[in-house]
Amino acid sequence: MTTQPVPSTDEERLAQLGYQQELHRRLSGFSNFAVSFSIISILAGAITSYGIAMNAGGPLAITLGWLFVGIMVTFVALAMAEVCSAYPTAGALYWWTAALAKRNKAAWAWFIGWFNFLGEVAVTAAIDFGAAITTSAFLSLTFGMEVTALKTFLIFLVIIIVHGLLNTFGVNLVRLLSDVSAWWHLVGVAVIVVVLAVVPDQHKPISEVFFEVKNETGFTFGGAAIYAVLIGLLMAQYTYTGYDASAHVAEETHDASRAAPRGIVMSVVVSVIAGFFLLTAITWAIQDYDTERTTDLALPPAQIFIDAAGHNLGTFLLFICMVAQWFCGMASVTANSRMSYAFARDGALPGSRLWKQVNPRTGTPTNSIWLCVTLSTILVVPSLVNTTAYLAATSVAVIGLYIAYVGPVFLRRMLGNEFQVGPWNLGKWSAPVGWIAIVWVVIICVLFILPTAAPITASNFNYTIIAVAAVVAFATIWWFASARKWFTGPKQNLIEKAAHGEQTMPTAE
Repeated sequence: MTTQPVPSTDEERLAQLGYQQELHRRLSGFSNFAVSFSIISILAGAITSYGIAMNAGGPLAITLGWLFVGIMVTFVALAMAEVCSAYPTAGALYWWTAALAKRNKAAWAWFIGWFNFLGEVAVTAAIDFGAAITTSAFLSLTFGMEVTALKTFLIFLVIIIVHGLLNTFGVNLVRLLSDVSAWWHLVGVAVIVVVLAVVPDQHKPISEVFFEVKNETGFTFGGAAIYAVLIGLLMAQYTYTGYDASAHVAEETHDASRAAPRGIVMSVVVSVIAGFFLLTAITWAIQDYDTERTTDLALPPAQIFIDAAGHNLGTFLLFICMVAQWFCGMASVTANSRMSYAFARDGALPGSRLWKQVNPRTGTPTNSIWLCVTLSTILVVPSLVNTTAYLAATSVAVIGLYIAYVGPVFLRRMLGNEFQVGPWNLGKWSAPVGWIAIVWVVIICVLFILPTAAPITASNFNYTIIAVAAVVAFATIWWFASARKWFTGPKQNLIEKAAHGEQTMPTAE
């Protein structure tokens, strides 16, 4: 393992990687952390998917399951962060893959890039649709609005369009709101925990909060309860996505080779700790498990808040979650558009010439922002008829993103001591951390394609394997039919600009 010489400026390091500084560097280390922490958003993923674990695994999967998955995800984050420090570029995962592969660099970059791109689009769709569900529940409680599929979809449209507009025109505001978002999450969690600990007249026994197992999956075979707990880990695993955002905004972050890897790791660690207190408090406050699990609000935590703290205070707690989810979606659009910009910059998207353009006034990839908004909206359209197809698409987010996360980690392990570490690295712990991360991702890729309910029907069939296979088939067919002839992996725009006689001076801000 060797250490590469550290350049004096971020722009010089980016130039070493072959790119001219085009995006504006406005993000501090805290802002970089805040973007990933906001996308993980324990007040979004853990709240909207809480019902998954209520059905499969129960309190044990919710509380101790959260801690276990959080520890395993921390290994993934640490392994990713080490690579990020060596290659602080917006292309992130697929760029790292091309740099680390010994053979077939373009093919590796192509497949990891497409898993990352489609996974990020699916995550953005899932976050903003989850925000729409929470907003619908809030409007139902405050204004008596009848919750329908159409109204939820229209609320989703408003949310994602506002996120697109903010990322397009409110660049400085987005940076400020990302910082506010981190504090909103931390303070919001503290408020919810205190209220649910103090206000309710009764609580579940602590022993049940941590060790009670529920199996509402319909499976009754021997060991079905253990199986249910494993399936219920999806709640935590789904929430722990999006922390690659710190890498995608590396070209907009000061001291990126240190700040971006720290952002990746700290966003996960802080989420593990804060999320554990949040989920423990919510589970401790359960008044009637089955009634709250099957609530007409379609959001069990909302019913738990109401039953435990009363209508008005419970609605206020839901408001805290709703705003946090709004912040989460805004940050997801930011990260998604940066990955799309980088992928297009290297010619990997249809119409790349359009999507790689940067607005000279704002220093943001405006066209990529609206590409992501449009594709995420298309993924949510099936929810107007049935949520099954939509859920199948969002399942790509968990498996697809984690395949993209661990791909470069695996290649980094194959390089061994040939890998030149950056200023942030794991030293002697690099190998064990990396292999644990790889094994964990293999486990979840198997675990989350298994059946989740019995008897298996068209409406509850786990379409994850079909969705993931569709992504692989799409990328494979396009690769062999066309892309392998022209896609060469990351393109260095400094070389391209020099070839066209363009100025290549750094543009820092």
